[in-house]
Amino acid sequence: MAIFKGAGVAIATPFNANGEVNYEEFERLIEFQIANGTDAIIVCGTTGEAATMSEEEHMEVVKFCIDKVNKRIPVIAGTGSNCTETAVKLSKIAEEYGADGVLCVSPYYNKATQNGLLAHFGAIAEAINIPIILYNVPSRTGCNIMPETVVKLCRQYKNIVGIKDATGNIAQTSRMMQLAEGCVDLYSGNDDEIVPIMAVGGLGVISVLSNVAPQQTHDICQKCLDGDFATARELQFKALPLVKALFSEVNPIPVKSALEMIGIKAGPLRLPLTKMEPANEAVLKEEMQKYGLI
Repeated sequence: MAIFKGAGVAIATPFNANGEVNYEEFERLIEFQIANGTDAIIVCGTTGEAATMSEEEHMEVVKFCIDKVNKRIPVIAGTGSNCTETAVKLSKIAEEYGADGVLCVSPYYNKATQNGLLAHFGAIAEAINIPIILYNVPSRTGCNIMPETVVKLCRQYKNIVGIKDATGNIAQTSRMMQLAEGCVDLYSGNDDEIVPIMAVGGLGVISVLSNVAPQQTHDICQKCLDGDFATARELQFKALPLVKALFSEVNPIPVKSALEMIGIKAGPLRLPLTKMEPANEAVLKEEMQKYGLI
C-alpha cells in the first residue's frame, strides 16, 4: 500500500528573526495543512531549508512535526544526504521518532554512478524498515537516477517504494513507469506537472504550491485519482500562473513570501538564500490575488 495518495506538502520551516526555528508558527502551518485537505506532510526537504540545518536541529524539526501531526496524516521525513553514512543515520532516527516514511534525495555535489546510487540507496534500505521514497531532482543534484535504476531498487528492496520525480522529463518518467509494471509509487516533484505525471500512473504530488493552496492542490490530485482528467486539467491550468510565480526565484524564496501574504509568519530565509526581489514579489502577490488566496 502506498504511503499516501494525493497532495503531500513539502512544508516550509518558519524561522524567527534571529534565525531559530519558530515552532509556534510551524505548528500553525501544520494545522493549516491538515485542516485544508493536505494528504501528507514532507518535512525537512528542500522547501524546509534542511540544507542549512545542523543534524540535531534537522531531527528536532522532524520530531516536532511527527509529534504534532500525531498520525492524523502521514509524515515523511527528508533524510537524504550526499554522505551515505549521514543519510543512514538520519533515516534511522526518523524511524525511531515515528516517521511514516523517508524521502531520500540522490547524492549531490559528489554525485554518483548508477552503481553508486544502487549501493547508496541500498544501504539506507537495509538500515531501516519504514518506506523510502527516492527523490530525483537532477537540476539541483547534478545526478539523474535512471529508470532502470529506480525499478531495480524498488524490486530489490521491499521498503524502497517509489520516487518523487522532479526531472521535468516526461519521456523518462513514462519509460520508468513502463519498466516498473506497477512496482513504483510515482509522485510529481513539480507543481506544473501534476496531471501529466498522474496520467502516466502517478499517485500524487510532493508540492510547494500546497503550502499556500493545500485544498486546491489536493483537488487536482483527487480529480486525477477519480479518473476525471478533464476537470483536473482545468484546475492545473488555473494554477499555472501562480506556480510560475512561486518558482520565479529559487525555492523556497517565493513560497515563504507567499506564506507571509496569507498570514503565516514564515520569517526570514537562511543564507545563502535572500529575500525575494520586489518586482518578482509584486507579480507573486498579483497571482495570489487572482487565485483567490489573498
